[in-house]
Amino acid sequence: QVQLVESGGGLVQAGGSLRLSCAASGSMFSINAMGWYRQAPGKERELVGSITSGGSTRYADSVKGRFTISRDNAKNTVYLQMNSLKPEDTAVYYCNADIRKHGDYVGHNYWGQGTQVTVSS
Repeated sequence: QVQLVESGGGLVQAGGSLRLSCAASGSMFSINAMGWYRQAPGKERELVGSITSGGSTRYADSVKGRFTISRDNAKNTVYLQMNSLKPEDTAVYYCNADIRKHGDYVGHNYWGQGTQVTVSS
C-alpha cells in the first residue's frame, strides 16, 4: 500500500511564507516525478509545480519566482517552499507522485489527502 502524507498547511498573512512537505511510504520500487497541485473553491485543480527524479522543475506562471519545489530522494519526500504568499494562493494543496511499486512494470499516479493553505489579506 502506497501512501502520500502531506503536512505544513495553515493560515498565514499575505507576504508570509509556508513550507509544505509530502512523504511517500509503502512498498515502492521507484518514485518518478513528484508535484504539487492546488484547488481553490469553485475552481479546477491546477498544477503548481513538479520535479523529476533528476531534479528538473517546472512551475505554473502564477507562482514562478515565489514558490520552490524540491525533493529528498533518500526520504521519499517532496517539499514546496511558498514565499510572498497572496490571498489568491488560498487553496487545498495536493501532493502527487508517479510511483512504481515492486512487481509493477510501470508507475501509477498517487495523490495525498490535501492540506489547506489560507492566505489572509
